[in-house]
Amino acid sequence: MKVLIVGSGGREHAIAWKVSQSPKVDKIYCAPGNAGIGQVADCVDIGAMEIDRLVAFAKEQAIDLTIVGMDDPLVAGIVDAFEAEGLRVFGPRKNAAILEGSKAFSKELMKKYQIPTAAYETFTNPEEAVAYLEKTSYPIVLKADGLALGKGVLICETKEDAKEGVKTLMLDKQFGSAGDTIVIEEFMTGREVSVLAFSDGKTIQCMTSAQDHKRAKDGDQGLNTGGMGTFSPSPFYTDEVKAFCERYVYQATIDAMAKEGRPFIGVLFTGLMLTKDGPKVLEYNARFGDPEAQVVLPRMKNDLIDVVEACIDGKLDQIQLQFEDNAAVCVVLASKGYPEHYEKGIPIQGFENFEGKEGYYCFHAGTKREGEQIVTNGGRVLGITAKGKDLKEARENAYQATEWITFANKYMRTDIGKAIEDKETEGTVYHV
Repeated sequence: MKVLIVGSGGREHAIAWKVSQSPKVDKIYCAPGNAGIGQVADCVDIGAMEIDRLVAFAKEQAIDLTIVGMDDPLVAGIVDAFEAEGLRVFGPRKNAAILEGSKAFSKELMKKYQIPTAAYETFTNPEEAVAYLEKTSYPIVLKADGLALGKGVLICETKEDAKEGVKTLMLDKQFGSAGDTIVIEEFMTGREVSVLAFSDGKTIQCMTSAQDHKRAKDGDQGLNTGGMGTFSPSPFYTDEVKAFCERYVYQATIDAMAKEGRPFIGVLFTGLMLTKDGPKVLEYNARFGDPEAQVVLPRMKNDLIDVVEACIDGKLDQIQLQFEDNAAVCVVLASKGYPEHYEKGIPIQGFENFEGKEGYYCFHAGTKREGEQIVTNGGRVLGITAKGKDLKEARENAYQATEWITFANKYMRTDIGKAIEDKETEGTVYHV
């Protein structure tokens, strides 16, 4: 079969790599792709938001299955457009992708169906938001309602910070129309965990857990980014937590969306905070996480095509997900200055060091080919992933592998997965 993948980052490289393992697949295309994806797929010069062109390409090439990696086209309705032309496509329709496309919608859904989350208020008027900030407690969290590349969340320690945050989001429009509406949310403390789950609109099948590191600098300092690294599994995601979340969070969310006439078919990403009062939802995404996909997919035993087709056909209950009994860590190699200002077009060396190294992966995020040379083409450049028998070994392997790649303005966090050194879950038990 012929498969088209939509997107151009590390997540899409991980998906393309996993799809290439399937004996069912003869040909892979990726639009627009990147230099690394080009090693396992034919890259097509069509942007992820050029939906009409993507539909036309899929029809011309008789594509059997399209997998949408990115949030923007999902929220824009790419699945609806493909389905309208009789094309087989994996991802939530526009009316379900709103779960990621609007934080205000997702918070209202959780409130209505009693899915545990932080207390919040929604604002469309900056003056009303500022007035609310005068009477709330701190720290507080400000979230742009719309898509903001994972960066539209501001944690404000003081009233002054929060007022400046309202200005940044609603008046200065740092994230464009994503900040027309904002959510002001209770600040939660605890361990963060990310869980991806496949859904066919009725049934869920959860993948192994992971934990992302959003802040740019060590010690969770600096600006929010798209993600600086991740590890899987999370030692804090215990069997008790898993049982609670599968019943009261993931299945409850899928059921709620179905009741709202918005059946969710695709990958539901749930960001959790394990608070002293139990797990609570931080956010939803409507697709594979990035960089979570880079540690989850290498540990997945199933043929991804089998699972995706089961979701589309409403037969996910016939699939049993299986994951390796090991661990994986991904360290993002970024361009110095990310997520603000950074140079592009810098030559990268060392890819050959990964050849023949089982359990080591170099997923391309922001790269492109210039002649025979691969150069940087984004803030997050590469995701260096390694597996190990446990998280400690996987972490050691991943950081060793980061030394195999060199480029002039290479930057990375040095503490990805460091939390695994303290495996205490503070004795919290969640009763189902």
